[in-house]
Amino acid sequence: MRIVLLCGGSGKRLWPLSNDIRSKVFLRLLTTEDGVKESMIERICRQLDEAGLLQSTCIVTHHSQAEITRRYVGDNIPIISEPFKRGTFTAVALAASYLHEKLQADPDETICILPADTYVDTAFFRLLHRFPDVLGRSRADLALLGTKPVQPSDQFGYIVPALPKADGEYAFVQRFIEKPNTRTARRLMAQQAMWNCGVFAFPLRFMLTYLKDKGHPVRIAEWLANYEQLPEASFDREVVETTLPVVAMEYGGHWTDLGSWMALTGHMKDRVIGLGHISDDSADTHLINELPYPIEMIGVSGIIAAASTDGILIASKEHAHRIKERLALASQIPMYEEKRWGSCRILSYGKDASGVETMIKQVRLAAGKSTSYHVHHRRQELLTVVTGSAEVILEEQRYRLNAGDVLKIPAGAKHGIKAITPLELVEVLLGPDLAQEDITRIAVDW
Repeated sequence: MRIVLLCGGSGKRLWPLSNDIRSKVFLRLLTTEDGVKESMIERICRQLDEAGLLQSTCIVTHHSQAEITRRYVGDNIPIISEPFKRGTFTAVALAASYLHEKLQADPDETICILPADTYVDTAFFRLLHRFPDVLGRSRADLALLGTKPVQPSDQFGYIVPALPKADGEYAFVQRFIEKPNTRTARRLMAQQAMWNCGVFAFPLRFMLTYLKDKGHPVRIAEWLANYEQLPEASFDREVVETTLPVVAMEYGGHWTDLGSWMALTGHMKDRVIGLGHISDDSADTHLINELPYPIEMIGVSGIIAAASTDGILIASKEHAHRIKERLALASQIPMYEEKRWGSCRILSYGKDASGVETMIKQVRLAAGKSTSYHVHHRRQELLTVVTGSAEVILEEQRYRLNAGDVLKIPAGAKHGIKAITPLELVEVLLGPDLAQEDITRIAVDW
């Protein structure tokens, strides 16, 4: 069996800590039993490893998140990079083509699709081992995983099983209901409906046949050539809701979708992360502060306060999800990014009277790490080493830079930076459309 982790999205409900680059799955807000902070994607990879599934896992993510994904999961997991965000159907289709073409997966092998923001016990992942047998015995094209609702919620999709159940281990699915109102949800619970965990399994052959029958490509190059023109589509609507037969297994343990501050803080060990304090009479209040300034919270209960260079959120946990509506009204440049080699933070961004844009970044590289060998076509860079030593390659020539040294990199010049010691730079960018990506990578390692 192969596991495909879907790791896209920006997690806008967890703004300002999450943005289009550092989405919610990369926030180190959870705590292991050993007291170590970990992110959602680190937790799910650890649990997949405990269940013996990590070695057969690959990840699908947007190309802008490929570097941060590599930083968090290491070098041994294949990462499939999407040039544009086009929904779960296209992500799964690209993954199926990748497994078929690049990894030469057997067409009869079971493919299991998982969201990367699921919070469950390791027993959840051990249950996935049953998918191949369930698909074989039921002769279904698709198998899903659901869990028993703990309350009539309007935030989840519901799987309605056909009764009586065909087997003690699985049930054939009668229909799907997406985020019903509370009254309908209560009625569905009486029909033994399950919350949809967003987990799908199918034989690779089924997906390849489906793509061919619908006129979709099955080769990676054909997908990538037309990605920008593809409509956004969900796997649920395109495939699951149009396929028969479909079966579902039930997971009996705890399951949570960590997509909101209300859900996430319920699994955080520490009430305060970063500079600041919460008074004793502030019940069920959490503070996460990435700024170098303390935040004091006094006499306020049920509050989430989150601060980063992207902004500051102060909201009741019950209504914090409304930030997603606010963010939809205006686009925002991610002010902080994590890379496989370190991090960068935008210190200032502006435009002069002539229309020339200027961006100043603080860039940090870990010792021994390097950027790719790359080129910017429409912007020039001025690098100033603040601390540490660096090796720079510029148009095939290598230079050694130390604290205080300055280097100008013209637009169109191929270059890369390697940290000999822990390195901090100030990078000044000059050119048009600095908020847009302008990079061609020539080599990841050099």
